[in-house]
Amino acid sequence: MTRPFEGIRVIDVTHVLAGPFAAYQLAVLGADVIKVEHPDEPDQSRGAGTDKALNRRNMGTSFLTQASNKRSITLDLKTEGDRAVLKKLVATADVFVENYRPGALEALGLGYEALAAVNPRLIYASFSAFGHTGPRREQTAYDHVIQATSGIMAMTGTEDVHPIKFGAPAIDYATGMTGAFALASALFQRERTGRGQRIDMAMLDVAMILMSSHLAGYLRNGVHPKPHGNKHPHATNSAYPTKSGMVMLGASNLRQQRRLWTALERPDMIKRTNDERDEDRDREAAVLAEIMLTRTADEWEEFFQARHVPAARVRTMGEALADPQIASRGVVHRHAGATEVDGGFGVPLAAFTFAHGGPRIDTPPPQLGEHNAEIRAELGFIDEAIRDVGT
Repeated sequence: MTRPFEGIRVIDVTHVLAGPFAAYQLAVLGADVIKVEHPDEPDQSRGAGTDKALNRRNMGTSFLTQASNKRSITLDLKTEGDRAVLKKLVATADVFVENYRPGALEALGLGYEALAAVNPRLIYASFSAFGHTGPRREQTAYDHVIQATSGIMAMTGTEDVHPIKFGAPAIDYATGMTGAFALASALFQRERTGRGQRIDMAMLDVAMILMSSHLAGYLRNGVHPKPHGNKHPHATNSAYPTKSGMVMLGASNLRQQRRLWTALERPDMIKRTNDERDEDRDREAAVLAEIMLTRTADEWEEFFQARHVPAARVRTMGEALADPQIASRGVVHRHAGATEVDGGFGVPLAAFTFAHGGPRIDTPPPQLGEHNAEIRAELGFIDEAIRDVGT
């Protein structure tokens, strides 16, 4: 069954995380994604990850994460000849994604206006830290710097230990997912209008959207979101130590908190309103802290879930991946191997499934420049393709 983006060509001139991750979303849904890298200065994610041997081979796990289904060509965009190759690629493409510093590609004659002249139907997406407008447009940043800039880091941590950075680069990944949504929307729009589009994606903007309810609350009353650690404003919606491990309770609404206290045989603790829950939070927390110590986290998870009360033992990455639920959903794809990668490895696929024609991985992540000859031949550079094969 045809996948959504089969027949769509994406030129991926991005590096590190947010941009490559956005292009990856289209790749697993059938797009022909051609990754463009400098021959001497490849995507820095190729040298990053948990396997140092792979890092030295330019196939680090950070790169493997988001490079399946892509083809790789090396171009030095500071040379006229390679810029000509890129423009020829653009003429065949539907989408162009880049995350250079704002203004850098324009200086090379590869900005939106120049490439739209080559291909008026082109969707040109730029990813950057702060966007292509505004007083901070030329500043650079990574995920953790945006966490600091946006205010999201200040609200993370405990009352005593804060600010704290997220454990995962969530803003980068959210920017990639948001960017993929923007690209898909622009492609859908083009089907109706026939016109290309210019997309300006900023990590800071995404970070603000990730805090939407906190942002709206601050705009209403001027109260800064405070770090609460594992404590939620409602005691029945917080984490507690147990006989073994920690359990996160998720009795968020009034109906769920009624179920929780009923299951614990403490009907005297049931509240009728959230205001009552707020006023009695400290007492509720003390009661729960004592009760939770009577069983293990695994036992409490089974106990509460059987009674339709959200709860879970706090797990490590390894424990989470060992959960049969993950395997049943197909979130992870296993590769038997790849060029310069000895043995099998796993990568994330997608966070959703389709009944038909859904996300799928067909080819492993490419070695740097692995498809130079193939892509150049497709563009008609026969002599150069032969030369590349010879080298």
